[in-house]
Amino acid sequence: MAEGVFRKAAENTDIEVSSAGVAAQPGSSASHETVTVLKEQGVELENFRSRMVNASMLEEADAVFCMTEGHLEMLEIMHPEYEEKYHLACDFVEMDGKVGVDVPDPIGMGRPAYEMTSKVLNAAMGGILGFMENREEES
Repeated sequence: MAEGVFRKAAENTDIEVSSAGVAAQPGSSASHETVTVLKEQGVELENFRSRMVNASMLEEADAVFCMTEGHLEMLEIMHPEYEEKYHLACDFVEMDGKVGVDVPDPIGMGRPAYEMTSKVLNAAMGGILGFMENREEES
């Protein structure tokens, strides 16, 4: 879901978007709920397949946006050499009076949970895009 929302948000920019997980089942497609919720937002994910993060991906990335503090910590353990690239997706937006909250994991929680996750991700995109644009200007 994060990849789809980020792709849509970045469609008029030069930002390249991809995703990978710290505990992904390689080759899995997006869940039915994810595809349905995103399709309503004009985002297509039919060809999406999950994959595990690796050092090559991290080397190429300018920034890595983690969904949860736990994911960020796993990346720091697995690939500490890239830790300056790691951020929480919600590091750049205030939600419920807090910055840097975890994106909720909707798996197994039904459609309302997927809609909430989509709402959180969409709210985070403005801050992420601003962060990326500032990085490009500084380069």
